[in-house]
Amino acid sequence: SGGRGRNGGSWLVSRALPWAVGPETPLWTPSGPWCQLCTAADRRLSPRQGMAHFEDIEMISGQHPKPVGLVLEYGTAGFRAKAEQLDHVMYRMGLLAVLRSKKTASTIGVMVTASHNPEEDNGVKLVDPHGEMLVPAWEAYATQLANAEDQNLKSVLTNITEKECVNLQDVARIFLGRDTRPSSLELSQAVVDGVCVLGGAYQDYGLVSTPQLHYMVCCRNTMEQYGIATVEGYYQKLSRAFIALTKQVPCHPEEMRQLNVDGANGIGALKLNELEPYLEKKLKLKLCNDGTTGKLNYLCGADFVKVQQKPPQGLDMKANERSCSFDGDADRIVYYYIDESGCFHLLDGDKIATLIITFLKELLAKADLDVQIAVVQTAYANGSSTRYIEDVMKVPVHCVNTGVKFLHHKAQEFDIGVYFEANGHGTVLFSKTAESKIRQMAQDQSQMREKSNAAKMLENTIDLINQTVGDAISDLLTIEAILSIKGLTVQQWDLIYTDLPNRQLKVKVSDRQAIATVDAGRRAVSPAGLQENIDALVKMYSLSRAFVRPSGTEDVIRVYAEADTQANADTLAYEVSLVVYSMAGGIGEKPKLLH
Repeated sequence: SGGRGRNGGSWLVSRALPWAVGPETPLWTPSGPWCQLCTAADRRLSPRQGMAHFEDIEMISGQHPKPVGLVLEYGTAGFRAKAEQLDHVMYRMGLLAVLRSKKTASTIGVMVTASHNPEEDNGVKLVDPHGEMLVPAWEAYATQLANAEDQNLKSVLTNITEKECVNLQDVARIFLGRDTRPSSLELSQAVVDGVCVLGGAYQDYGLVSTPQLHYMVCCRNTMEQYGIATVEGYYQKLSRAFIALTKQVPCHPEEMRQLNVDGANGIGALKLNELEPYLEKKLKLKLCNDGTTGKLNYLCGADFVKVQQKPPQGLDMKANERSCSFDGDADRIVYYYIDESGCFHLLDGDKIATLIITFLKELLAKADLDVQIAVVQTAYANGSSTRYIEDVMKVPVHCVNTGVKFLHHKAQEFDIGVYFEANGHGTVLFSKTAESKIRQMAQDQSQMREKSNAAKMLENTIDLINQTVGDAISDLLTIEAILSIKGLTVQQWDLIYTDLPNRQLKVKVSDRQAIATVDAGRRAVSPAGLQENIDALVKMYSLSRAFVRPSGTEDVIRVYAEADTQANADTLAYEVSLVVYSMAGGIGEKPKLLH
């Protein structure tokens, strides 16, 4: 069967590919195709035919020319740049996604987003078969492909195909999603062009959060054992787990159930509105910065709140009200409130991790389950959180390089691995062994009531958490469930431990590669003398530490400082920023003291 595509082309729907059609999904609708399969996607290509497609690549590439002299790098979060620079990158990532799909015999995701970056930017990242980040070897291929001159594109693709022994006869299947940026629709079409020229099949989910696309890729590649690979399936899984987890909680006053949510004028607000009816009024969400008027990530969102340590613009907060902020693609979340004296209190990824660990440890003790639990942090974790988790909770903490892929990989080593970056990006991973033990106990009717109930709550928690990637919506529901079950206010949660005052700053530089670090990003080894200067500054303040590291997405150096008082943390961060500016090629205006 077939239909007409957006641009008048013919869509050939394969009867040999049942993966692409869900039970409620139309093959094609005038408002936007759920399932689109490019011509030749339903037939296996011979090597000769595959090379013929390679010939087409250069012809279509002329419609997506590479800007002269532009060099980009596939970083922790994929590619990020000004939107007008990315058309050729999107086309080429469509090509790479097809090769990756053929290599892994799996559905691969392509997400068009620049997360917390300004609205004028955009980006793209590939999602591997189980919803995880692209493996490092293929990150290098992505960089090679993006930077290849147009006339060399075919040879780079051929080298990748040969090196990875990609069978060009295999079918390729791609899931595509995008955020709400004005440039995202056009850029996603460039991805489609790349997928189609190599005969790949794709399913366009349109506007989705980044975690939703990760979730759906995992669902498809686990034959939907992880869940149903639709947005509705995502809402159903999370809402059912949330309702089951909180069903025995007594009804709280309305002010306890209400949560202020800053949607960063991005996709998260849109998706929360879609989710709310599934929650059966168990949680009252008051949305602001929902994208109807404001600009994406401008003076709002999780990154703004975390760095500036103040509420977002557009949020009318009352004293002691519980509030949270998403970032632009809804994979980060931070909480906060203002006390009666007007003082702002931030509960970042460290506080979120601590709350979740406390809850899981209590349930594991009640269920009498012997499983290994560990926490994974980065250098940005507040020193007080590390000390509390290790010394008070007696849970081991492991520090890794900044970047979700490093945290995720380390967390996979444990029965239960909890990881959160201080910026609010994180999740919980359950090993197959731990999950099996929990589910078996939850179904075992011979267990004592307390053990059985604890196991069932753990099982609901497993289903509520999006284990593929940090997910602001999933994390929000998990946090709200825990606070409700434990009867905690946001102020009581905040008092679990006291953060050391800290400050994060950015220094614009001509080349972020000028700084190299070791020890999970905590020590600078170049330029020469930089670390010695930082050490000398740190010695001037009590309970202090500071480090610098290059951004993975833009030409800035990130500066972090902690000290015994906020004034000292601010001053230390400022002084370190000045050293970075002078020694690492700072450009533009010199750093200024915030207060």
